[in-house]
Amino acid sequence: MTRRSATGCAALALLTTAVVTGCGAGAEQTELPASMTALEKQAKQEGEVVWASWNPEAQMQPAIDLFKKKHPGIKVKYTNIKAPDQVSQLRMEQAAKKVSIDVANAGGLTMTPAVKLAGDVDWSKYGIDDKNVFAKNFVYVWATPKVWAYNTDKVKPADVPKTWDDLLDTKWSGGKISAESRASFMSVWDLDGAMGETKALAWAKKFGALKPHYSPNVTQAEAPIESGQVSIGTSLASLALAAKAKGAPVGIAPISPTSASESYLYVPKGAQHPAAAALLTSFLSSDAAQKVLAKSYNSRIPVDTDCSDPGDTAVLKAMCAAHLKWYGTKTLAKYNKLSTFYPKVEKEFGTDVG
Repeated sequence: MTRRSATGCAALALLTTAVVTGCGAGAEQTELPASMTALEKQAKQEGEVVWASWNPEAQMQPAIDLFKKKHPGIKVKYTNIKAPDQVSQLRMEQAAKKVSIDVANAGGLTMTPAVKLAGDVDWSKYGIDDKNVFAKNFVYVWATPKVWAYNTDKVKPADVPKTWDDLLDTKWSGGKISAESRASFMSVWDLDGAMGETKALAWAKKFGALKPHYSPNVTQAEAPIESGQVSIGTSLASLALAAKAKGAPVGIAPISPTSASESYLYVPKGAQHPAAAALLTSFLSSDAAQKVLAKSYNSRIPVDTDCSDPGDTAVLKAMCAAHLKWYGTKTLAKYNKLSTFYPKVEKEFGTDVG
């Protein structure tokens, strides 16, 4: 589930990794060691790794601490950068041959542009199962499933919507429902063949007529649910569970299907600490790291509906408890199609957010 002046090249050749592309435009691709043992040795020599992600640092810190305990000689610098901003930054830095990010995140609309930014890594050499590698260079590390959350103080159990069409009831009109204006919560309509774009646009037009409380992103759409400003709205399983854990009156509505919303890590071309980057990425995909990430609702879940063994993964347990069905985005073609699907939906919403 998962992409890349003579003096300058001569200098780079002095690094422990070998340059395998010529001195052309953009950042060079480096060749990583052929074994985990050699990777660990080179990573220790590099001494640090810079990881950029859109998640709050506090959520990632337990996994970072575990990595540092296992690899005490490697310093981890974490930077909170939104996905689109990572793409913009890496494009500029790779063009200037001065890349500051070693491990980057991709997902949703940033998957397509990330393909050209990612360096080639044979993840099988570093213990990554093929099922967790996407498009060759991306490692599936966590999911942020889209859900509909509701305020349990405002919505009686009998009134909780159970289907997408239930959300079109006029009782939710006039700002009683919040939604992300960018339409990513409707990804599943384009992923599920039984739904499709035509039905999606018809639903979106009816939904827009309810005059929802639109927010620019899903985090801001979640906030009025917690406060009681709205009764129900779009959210992420992780946000809803975190809010509930803090005592907020939030529940997950059994509205299916939805999307898994996979998130990937990759090593950008030109990364200054490529071995440390590959080592950190490999570690975050490990069972030990996944167990820690699950506590902050940031671990992997099956790409498609599978409740056969929820284990201790809170997000998966919550999805299964709500009897949700979900689908993953399994090909680059699907990601490419979403980039044209969202604007059409937004037009029906009346938001037209770029």
